[in-house]
Amino acid sequence: MTTRRMLLAAGLGLVASRAGAQQGYPERPVRLVIPYAPGGTTDLFGRLLASRMSERLGQPVVAENRAGAGGSLAGEAVANAKPDGYTLMVGSNGPLTVNPLLQAHLGYDPFRQLAPIGLGITVPLTVEVRADSPARTVQEFVAMAKAQPGRITAGSSGTGSSNHMAIELFNAATGAGVVHVPYRGSGPMIPDLLAGNVSSLFDQLTTSLPLLREGKVRLLAVTAPRRSPLVPEVPTLAEAGYPGAEMVTYNGLVAPAGLAPEVTARLVRALQESLADAGLRERLEGLGAEVASGALATPEGFAAFIREDFERVKRAVELAGLRPS
Repeated sequence: MTTRRMLLAAGLGLVASRAGAQQGYPERPVRLVIPYAPGGTTDLFGRLLASRMSERLGQPVVAENRAGAGGSLAGEAVANAKPDGYTLMVGSNGPLTVNPLLQAHLGYDPFRQLAPIGLGITVPLTVEVRADSPARTVQEFVAMAKAQPGRITAGSSGTGSSNHMAIELFNAATGAGVVHVPYRGSGPMIPDLLAGNVSSLFDQLTTSLPLLREGKVRLLAVTAPRRSPLVPEVPTLAEAGYPGAEMVTYNGLVAPAGLAPEVTARLVRALQESLADAGLRERLEGLGAEVASGALATPEGFAAFIREDFERVKRAVELAGLRPS
């Protein structure tokens, strides 16, 4: 009888110990992997989020850049990490929805091995031309492209990028037939637009805003579901009469699948509180990002968002005739 009681007490103690460990999370620094090189919206978001989450979690959240393979190196590392809440990743289009469709030897399954914690921000893409372009509206740009088959071009930051996907959806929605010109990132394509070597760009609003403010480009439309408060005069493609071409870039928080519910709940709360921080919101919104709130900043909402984005990207990949390589 004594032995039985001792075993029961030991078992209860083990349960209590486990519960206490979960309730005490985090007990050491948390690593936040950023899937791209320093610089750019994803890196900035990750570092701002790490700072705010450190305050909420009571432990350092250390931002770590792990670039390569369009975000897949980071995706694989985090997907195969221990699901204890101490390794997280800034999720984005590349490692979550684009790479699974375009990389034949992806070392992870984002839908089975990565758990969404919540969406952080979305950033619209813009359809932009030089300030002296004869096209003053997106309708005029479409008409110009149809009148000159094969001559009107659109630059993107690379084949398979979200910008490229937006161009394919734009062509499908408008029948414009603009010719895709891939670059190695946003940097190289901007001088070509300004020099007149490419007719237009599809680029993130965060990159387009400085050029707009300098009077170098004209924004014809945004590819988001709503107008941006930073450029309220610029219509969405749907408002311009071309629905079905919505495409945004985004950043959110993901973790290895299999987190304890208590750890997930702690991370969700820390994320939501961080996104509500006035300083963070002001910084991100000033760059053209829309900060997520409500259902989108939850695991269920972000999971649904990723699935919808995957279907959009899948359609764009099929339109472009791309195959995994």
